[in-house]
Amino acid sequence: MLNPLFWLQAISLAFSQIWANKSRAFLTALGIIVGVASTTAVIAALTGLRARVLTEFESVGASKFFVFPDRPDNAPRNLYPFEKIRVRPEEALAIKEECTLVKAVTPITEVGLDVQQGDKIIDGITVAGIWPDWHVVQNRFVVEGRPFTQIDEDRERQVCLINSDAITELNLPSNPISESILIGGRRFAIVGVVETTQARFFGMNTSSAEIFIPFSVAAKMQDRNFFMRVEGLFTSPDVAEDGQEEVRFVMRRMRGVLPGGVETFNVAAIDRFIEQFKALAAGITAIAGGIVGISLLVGGIGIMNIMLVSVSERTREIGLRKAVGATPMAILLQFLLEAVTLCLVGGFIGIAVGRLAAFGLTKIPGAQLDQADIPLWAVALSFAFSAATGVVFGMFPAIKASRLDPIEALRHE
Repeated sequence: MLNPLFWLQAISLAFSQIWANKSRAFLTALGIIVGVASTTAVIAALTGLRARVLTEFESVGASKFFVFPDRPDNAPRNLYPFEKIRVRPEEALAIKEECTLVKAVTPITEVGLDVQQGDKIIDGITVAGIWPDWHVVQNRFVVEGRPFTQIDEDRERQVCLINSDAITELNLPSNPISESILIGGRRFAIVGVVETTQARFFGMNTSSAEIFIPFSVAAKMQDRNFFMRVEGLFTSPDVAEDGQEEVRFVMRRMRGVLPGGVETFNVAAIDRFIEQFKALAAGITAIAGGIVGISLLVGGIGIMNIMLVSVSERTREIGLRKAVGATPMAILLQFLLEAVTLCLVGGFIGIAVGRLAAFGLTKIPGAQLDQADIPLWAVALSFAFSAATGVVFGMFPAIKASRLDPIEALRHE
């Protein structure tokens, strides 16, 4: 029974039966094809999205951390008003001066202001107030001109940095250094042009133009209780956990939070966001697995039905084979292999369609899924699920065929 020739003949016969009933076989396997194709396409899209997002996170830096205001859960707003929980400039300064594991830190505040250059006006650009360390924290440096200096910050100079998109949108010269623009009605001199990047995790603009001014100036252009956050860089990714505790200790001391007291801020490292995204992607992949499970269930029922029809059509053949010495086990394996082969063929076609869909995803303009691909584990899992479907739903027809009485089978019309 375990003779390799038997298996070869059985598989060959299974393919000949599929080929003899091509249309019926295709319609029978359609549920398998659709399930595998849709799931592999979703996995390919998730793979591309995951690669893209992780690449953007890496460009930001694995050592990065954030400090936000955070109202305690279920706390009444009147006990924790915003002016009490807001992050303050002096807290950012304390982190810079006292945290030994912090390499660079900057407060960031953003305000929507009208920007004008000549007759060109852009309404409501998000203008960011930053410290000079912002370049190190964001890993974005000046390509023309100079960066901000501590003197700009201390003396509240009305100078600004812009990106190349702002140059285009404001119709500025290609080298705009020393040009002036009006920001919120106040004249600022352009001292540098910063690198333009696509990733902006916070403070999304409707315009792609970016304008930066000294933090001290941005603070003066807002209400007293303006919103700000702190972004910083640890000395290395290895000290991220200890660094967070160090920053948390400084923040608790600055706010007078006693041991066991409620924290009104949140310190988070970039690795936390990476893990959250990975968990989200894993959850979506699991949902996709549930979808393919339903599709395979529907496809498996169709395969069981068609195999029962096949047993009925080939009853005389089964009786003849038993009459010449075929054992019930040989008959069972023959029909079971036909069901498994049909499912595997459907799975193969489904993967081919899924790969075609993945290739199409890489060509969608603006989708940023150029890294979409079906991983090998998804291909192997698709084939495994397809084979399992053939075994589960092909077993009943195979058992029915193996138990046919040869005499009754030969009498069948």
